[in-house]
Amino acid sequence: MAVRLPPPMRLAYEVEGRIKGLPYRASGELRWQHDATRYALRGEISALFLGARVQSSTGRITAQGLAPQRFSDKVRSELAAHFEPEAQRVRFSANTPDAVLLPLAQDRLSLFFQIGAMFAARPDRFAPGRSLTLQIVGPRDAEPWRFDIGPDEVLDLPIGATPARRFTREPRREHDLRLDFWLAPSLDGLPVRIRLAQSNGDRVEQNLRAAEPLAAGAPPTDGSGAE
Repeated sequence: MAVRLPPPMRLAYEVEGRIKGLPYRASGELRWQHDATRYALRGEISALFLGARVQSSTGRITAQGLAPQRFSDKVRSELAAHFEPEAQRVRFSANTPDAVLLPLAQDRLSLFFQIGAMFAARPDRFAPGRSLTLQIVGPRDAEPWRFDIGPDEVLDLPIGATPARRFTREPRREHDLRLDFWLAPSLDGLPVRIRLAQSNGDRVEQNLRAAEPLAAGAPPTDGSGAE
């Protein structure tokens, strides 16, 4: 499987959403760092009065792309998932049973960069109308997610008009998350818009405002995003 990883980058987003019926605006950031063998990802959304949500993913880089080793999700307290490929399992810090780890599994943060690297390497394999299924690990579970590939769109973003291809994960069950994200070929397949919607009406959308290169070098092992 061909992949083409983007260079280390800081992505800044304008964020708008709705929680419990109330609209809000926030700022968002994704920090993507890697060297030849390891990567670190850190995503944060910060809103006045709502606080911050921080996700991180760290792991190895292989010929097939990203191989996560730890994923964390923190609002008030942190929940984490640990990938153990030798034992073919995922362990959770929450009181959740272990899950069987499948090949090419990703977490809820690394998925954007893994699919983006696959798309950047072979865009012909991600034609509109096709689909891709990967096991996606969250802070409490690991499930197969199917991503349907939509048409190219020109997005009106804070960073400017940007052509991008749409990927959608439709809910399979009543309380499943719906996820739409758009990857831009001009930015090495990086996510320029991310939209999440819950069944209760809560939603959040991130639109790219700036993309700044980061210095190359060994990534932080804890996903902190420190240079």
